[in-house]
Amino acid sequence: TRLCTQSFSIHTHNNNPNPNPISQTHGYDSRILCATTFFTHKLTYFLVLLITEERMHQVQEQRKQHVKETCCDYKVELSDGKRSIDDINDRDLENLLVDDTHGIIYCFIPKVACSNWKKVMFVLKQGEPYRDPMSIADDLIDPTDKHLTFLKSFPRTEMMAKLKHYTKFLFVRDPFVRIISAYRDKLQRTNKYFYDNFGRNILRRYGNQSDPPRSLDEAFASGLSPSFHNFIQYLVDPKTENSGPFEPHWRQMHRLCHPCHIHYDFIGHQETLQDEAEQLLKLLMLQDDIKFPLAYVNMTSSVSMWDWFRTVPVEDRRKLYKLYESDFRLFGYRKPDEFLDG
Repeated sequence: TRLCTQSFSIHTHNNNPNPNPISQTHGYDSRILCATTFFTHKLTYFLVLLITEERMHQVQEQRKQHVKETCCDYKVELSDGKRSIDDINDRDLENLLVDDTHGIIYCFIPKVACSNWKKVMFVLKQGEPYRDPMSIADDLIDPTDKHLTFLKSFPRTEMMAKLKHYTKFLFVRDPFVRIISAYRDKLQRTNKYFYDNFGRNILRRYGNQSDPPRSLDEAFASGLSPSFHNFIQYLVDPKTENSGPFEPHWRQMHRLCHPCHIHYDFIGHQETLQDEAEQLLKLLMLQDDIKFPLAYVNMTSSVSMWDWFRTVPVEDRRKLYKLYESDFRLFGYRKPDEFLDG
């Protein structure tokens, strides 16, 4: 733009009574050059955009194909004994949210941007005056999610029809990073529910505390909380899983969303959340109606993972990997050999 303005000025302010024909066309040629440059840049931008979108589409196809092949290769292990979606009871489908207006099903996984996606689902369901997910208060979606619609609330035949015809998506995350995030948020920080239901028991069984503080306030005053190693000990102890399903914040992702039985149209990764959220909204043709909230910076990087796992004996790390191996395999996350080798 600046080049065009300057060139125009050179041409129009030439007061030479005998202008050189070449100089007469200088401004005109420059404006052509400027316009050509402008459209070249525009074309380049759209080509890059096209290539990027095509690449992201390829990534999605690869992820879906990888899930399909992995489910076939490890059929018994990943199915939990369930041969089809008909064998999954309603309770095991409790993480599936529905938006009938737009024909969407979202399987939320705790510690994988689920609060922000719930806000998106809330806005899509409620409409006016709710337009911006970032303006939605957390208490509107947590802890009961009473303002959202769950797939399990419909009759079984209707559930199956929606699963067949609606656009289904989920977002996943590196399993070990998700475990660290769950520990930091629910056990390291002051959280009454998680201390009462998990923290106190973990301290007693693995923290060498025969009589842990009965209340969170007492524990906080004493400086007591389960260590990360205590938490891993709790997870890998066979008694924990034998006593019932894991708490959803650390339950295996495939056990929350059943990707071997539900064929998802979009599998997003937390590690590239913002770009893939934008891609998904385009797929749903909602990019002009809603903006995905900006995500917090991921505080648990691969660099800092060692700071957490160095306190965990290698044998427990291997047990932990075995516990979440299906998630690593299904969703294409690299096996962290550096944490598993002695």
